[in-house]
Amino acid sequence: MSLQNSSHHYGWLTIALHWVIALGVLSVFFLGLWMVTLDYYSTWYHQAPWVHKSLGVVLVGLMVVRWIWHRISCVPKRFENLPAAWMHAAVHASHLMMYGLVLLIGLTGYLISTAEGKPVSVFDWFHIAALPWQFEQQADWAGWWHQWLAYGLLALVVMHAVAALKHHFVDKDCTLKRMLNTQPY
Repeated sequence: MSLQNSSHHYGWLTIALHWVIALGVLSVFFLGLWMVTLDYYSTWYHQAPWVHKSLGVVLVGLMVVRWIWHRISCVPKRFENLPAAWMHAAVHASHLMMYGLVLLIGLTGYLISTAEGKPVSVFDWFHIAALPWQFEQQADWAGWWHQWLAYGLLALVVMHAVAALKHHFVDKDCTLKRMLNTQPY
């Protein structure tokens, strides 16, 4: 099992980052949906947002690591069976949008969490300081964007998963297999 990617397969670091981030995105999204339904007397009313914020910070950090790793490592040849140039461009754009949305959702979450000037605690491991200034209706403005960017990211993740399944079951190519196994196909 190789740490690094080659021209024909992904290494275990790329595969691990892909699946941990995928699980993280889904977990943070559904935790966010659930936590806004809690009432004040729920035992999770204060704990769920703390976990949501902490996981969100870790997720953004992992996405930055993934982006750096993608920039410095070999990328396997892919999309050999895409017949049109626009399909290559769409695939590239959707990956960039997923990176960008995770970062923007993290930024808006930070703005929500620090709207009262308090730092964000990340699993009590460390704290991220609030900006020295806040703006009027910061939590409301950032909350609106946070929610809709999260819905946009979930839509992209679903399209990404559907495309991977199409590659596997319809096109019968190795696109999905390469993200499940470090062996070349």
